[in-house]
Amino acid sequence: MKIGIISDTHSKFHMAEVALEILLNEGAEFIVHAGDIVEVQTLELLKNCGKRYIAVYGNNDAHLITYQNDYNLVQEPYYFKLADTKFKLMHVPFHMSPDAEVILFGHTHIFESEFKKGTLFLNPGEVCARDKPVSSCVMLEVAESSFEVTHYFRNKNTPTFDTKKFSYEREK
Repeated sequence: MKIGIISDTHSKFHMAEVALEILLNEGAEFIVHAGDIVEVQTLELLKNCGKRYIAVYGNNDAHLITYQNDYNLVQEPYYFKLADTKFKLMHVPFHMSPDAEVILFGHTHIFESEFKKGTLFLNPGEVCARDKPVSSCVMLEVAESSFEVTHYFRNKNTPTFDTKKFSYEREK
């Protein structure tokens, strides 16, 4: 299963749209937003992308509580199962204990893909290109025996994304 992951879109919903488009074009079957959504327009993009999605509140999303019933918004840490895999989703990396096979987080604005003791820790980096001039997102492909991570990144003034791939053998 291919899972598209974005985070830290902040007020740049047009950049969120570009990141979602690349993930959907690459075959994402499910979308995750790891927080700091900020704009309702980004929630609309998620809701209307044609795929199932989940989004976690970030530290800049308290004002979105009024939209709780309109969108698939959850509080951190949020556990769910997808592709026969246990996930933990959060924005701020406070709950980093390895109590799921995949731990998704944001907040730092820095891409991270690390596999430790059977757990994949994954941060897609920032879509908004606020802390650096690079917009970033991730595709996680969950297979029976592996996790395949593709990091998509581009200079915010460049139309095309570069990629870097990571592969991890699952410990089942």
